[in-house]
Amino acid sequence: MMVLAASPGPGVFATVARSLASGFRPALAVILGIVVGDIIYLLFAIFGLSIVARSLEQLFIFVRIAGGIYLFWLGLKIWFSKPPEKVSQQLLASPSRPGNILSGLVITLSNPKVVLFYCGFLPTFIDLSVLELPDIFLIGSVVTIVLSAVLMTYAYMASRARQLFSSQKAVKRLNRSAGGVMMATGVTIAAKG
Repeated sequence: MMVLAASPGPGVFATVARSLASGFRPALAVILGIVVGDIIYLLFAIFGLSIVARSLEQLFIFVRIAGGIYLFWLGLKIWFSKPPEKVSQQLLASPSRPGNILSGLVITLSNPKVVLFYCGFLPTFIDLSVLELPDIFLIGSVVTIVLSAVLMTYAYMASRARQLFSSQKAVKRLNRSAGGVMMATGVTIAAKG
């Protein structure tokens, strides 16, 4: 789980981009959305819904494309946001908390790597048919803790790097970098087939 969480992918890139653009706290909402998406796929796998997930492939294509467009739009907003007169700890170009959670959720639900892990790879390590409620709670807790810890580490490091930028010119470059990463993530998600 730690290797999956730490490997660079859309979730890591979106977390880092949000933290660079807006700080640590808004990135926490993105992380919450990512974790909720992972738990949804975990429950799909445990309760035998992987067949349903695979049969709804056309819906996932739509979710992936819509999610990619949404992330690209967020990246554009970040890219073109104007630095404030005086740089402060205020959120820059940050969507609402529900918007950040939705971003994280869409990223996870449209990520084929997550589907493969929970519906294909995880069952080779755990006999999902014999799990009882305490086992499900334990596995869900491990997923939540590991994924949150890894992504929060990325977000924290990115927010620390963000604090190095105090001039308007530096903030503009930072917004362009974070926006570019977010747009690239959106294009990557939408283009995956």
